[in-house]
Amino acid sequence: MPFLLSSLSGALRPSPIACLSALLLLMTVTACAPSPDSASSAADHAASTEAVKDVHSFANPQDFAVRHISLDLTVSFTERALSGTAELTLERRSEADKVILDTKDMEILEVSTSEGPAEFHLGDGNDALGRPLHITVPEKADTVRVRYRTAPGAGALQWLEPVQTASGKYPFLFTQSQPILARTWIPLQDTPQVRFTYDARLEVPPPLLALMSAENPQQVADNGVYTFRMDQAVPSYLMSLAVGELEFRSIGARTGVYAEPSVIEASAYEFAETEQMMVDAEAMYGPYRWGRYDILVLPPSFPYGGMENPRLTFATPTILAGDRSLTALIAHELAHSWSGNLATNATWNDLWINEGFTVYFERRIMEQLYGADYAEMLTQLGYQDLEATVEDFAETPQYTHLRLELTAEQDPDDVFSDIPYEKGSFFLRALEEQVGREAFDEFLREHFDRYAFRSLGTNELVERLKEDLLQGDEEAIAKAQLDAWIFGPGIPDNVVIPSTDAFAVVDAELNALAGGRPAAQLNTADWRPQQWLHFVRQLPEGLTQQQLADLDVTFGLTSAGNSELLNAWLLQATERGYSAAEESQENFLLSMGRRKFLRPQYEALAETPEGKERALDIYRRARATYHPVSVNTIDRVLGWEESEEGS
Repeated sequence: MPFLLSSLSGALRPSPIACLSALLLLMTVTACAPSPDSASSAADHAASTEAVKDVHSFANPQDFAVRHISLDLTVSFTERALSGTAELTLERRSEADKVILDTKDMEILEVSTSEGPAEFHLGDGNDALGRPLHITVPEKADTVRVRYRTAPGAGALQWLEPVQTASGKYPFLFTQSQPILARTWIPLQDTPQVRFTYDARLEVPPPLLALMSAENPQQVADNGVYTFRMDQAVPSYLMSLAVGELEFRSIGARTGVYAEPSVIEASAYEFAETEQMMVDAEAMYGPYRWGRYDILVLPPSFPYGGMENPRLTFATPTILAGDRSLTALIAHELAHSWSGNLATNATWNDLWINEGFTVYFERRIMEQLYGADYAEMLTQLGYQDLEATVEDFAETPQYTHLRLELTAEQDPDDVFSDIPYEKGSFFLRALEEQVGREAFDEFLREHFDRYAFRSLGTNELVERLKEDLLQGDEEAIAKAQLDAWIFGPGIPDNVVIPSTDAFAVVDAELNALAGGRPAAQLNTADWRPQQWLHFVRQLPEGLTQQQLADLDVTFGLTSAGNSELLNAWLLQATERGYSAAEESQENFLLSMGRRKFLRPQYEALAETPEGKERALDIYRRARATYHPVSVNTIDRVLGWEESEEGS
């Protein structure tokens, strides 16, 4: 997920009041590992994996499991809708005669099976999950075919007007399916424990290019018709689609970049090291099993840093810093090709299995690429994020557990934080410290092989750690503090606290600044972007407005081209009442929709009545340009409905 990124691509921190108490679900998934290099055996295995209860899905995979999906869809920008059919190939697992699919805010027009027209009805649901689609399946039927139409406000889809794109010539569409939004554009079993292959035929307005998380075209089709095939089995949250004015550039034997024409060259430069990242990753944890690894740079309204859709990572343009300083995001999304896409969390309560492993892997890739000191800077920034998140949850420490306890009434997206990312990564780092890197790497490589194209829950992973990594040694198991890390609050005392001389140099200059040294006399020569971010995050208390202005003029902070650095500086400016940065902050909030930046900026503004009034003024102008994922979050931050009713 995407969803949130580590280190310089760090995670969001939700307000603790957004988290609700819930019921702990204990989950176990058992099955045999597939042949790691066989897509067909992976699909076969995925369908035979024992189903476990996922509170965020109405689906009944214990009775029927979707093996393959064939899509035939028309994309209409004028109606803001996808319309067409989804044909689902089923594996029958019981004597049940009904398959249940997840849907949300879509119109079901007709349903049939391979035996003819089918009886169907939409059951009762809730705001978070949508409604279940019940379909009667005759004994001899092995497919169901649903003709449907998405709603203009479907949560996974963002329809952009031409003015919201770089060229201003054509509209743009992209999806965001994770965690439970695939059901808003495809009727399917929307749970990470069900995997399927797929093919698709899409009809889009020429001269736009269509892309999916599949084998993709590299040239525009004159007739606007595109076909896709994905032979590796994927879970529903990795279904993706994008349509827009796009160009392709190759950056390696297996890698390439898609982007709008005005940013394609900058994107190709920024991501030129991707192929080497793949080589380094494979050397550590085994072959890349998805064929190609391409990157799609989306318009600024994309709500996340990146999304690890197989074969086609979606990326925010906010990482186009011009100096490759934010490419840890690409390392993160690439690492998902092993952790998450290959070995998948069984439910959204187990998200840490996906993200914690990925952050750990990301930093190992960056260490291979740039050295241990560079990776340690990223790790120390991540530890700062983790400490801040734990502090945010001081009154609700149960939400600092790795294994979450979400209910069917909770949208998983509402409770995501740094915890599964950073606490998960530091848990793995503590295990590496205990058993040694060689043994830990051997465990991880075996883990990715064992669970290739499979899902697993927390309890099963705990057993694997005890038996395979810690060799059943009770003393070693006790020392690892598994329960404290996974089922307990906060940061256990065996955490390996990162430290780097590169930040010690910065700390010395921060002390000098606190002592009154002018900005121009600080020794900042040859600082890397991570050092600058640490500097801005750790600015000493009590700086005067003149000192802030001095820093700004000397180092150009209000006009920083690095989005992470600019975000950190604008937060400092808001907290310290530095009004000279207000115009930059307004432009920042109006020009992009990345939720990781939006949320803390609006939260900081909302701390004072004057700031909240300014935040609402900006949000009224920006809201229509944000993705529904970001809108849902900022609505809660600002009390949007209540504020508008009172205005």
